[in-house]
Amino acid sequence: QVRLVESGGGLVQAGGSLRLSCAASGRTFRTYAMGWFRQAPGKEREFVVAISRSRAITYYADSVKGRFTISADNAENTVYLQMNGLKPEDTAVYYCAAPSGSVSSTTESAYDSWGQGTQVTVSS
Repeated sequence: QVRLVESGGGLVQAGGSLRLSCAASGRTFRTYAMGWFRQAPGKEREFVVAISRSRAITYYADSVKGRFTISADNAENTVYLQMNGLKPEDTAVYYCAAPSGSVSSTTESAYDSWGQGTQVTVSS
């Protein structure tokens, strides 16, 4: 498994930006894909974005496409989530995750390593 630690959450006004970071350790970073999920109060955890092991392919939920960008720095063992144009409905706890295999996925069950989560709150 992989140890994941998120940071960068906070309170921001609608239309603002935040950048989340997820530092990984415990397995060679460049050998596995990464994903971000989020869970809003009273709702199930949902897929946000994933990046392939090669870092060349990304998958975005329709709700964040065009506003969020995932990237990875293999030298720093860190994946980032740049969030622009934030909306109140983006308010949630954001989790980074690594899959048990090497292939990226939009499905929560494919991931077996999770961070502790970081709170993002967007005020209207």
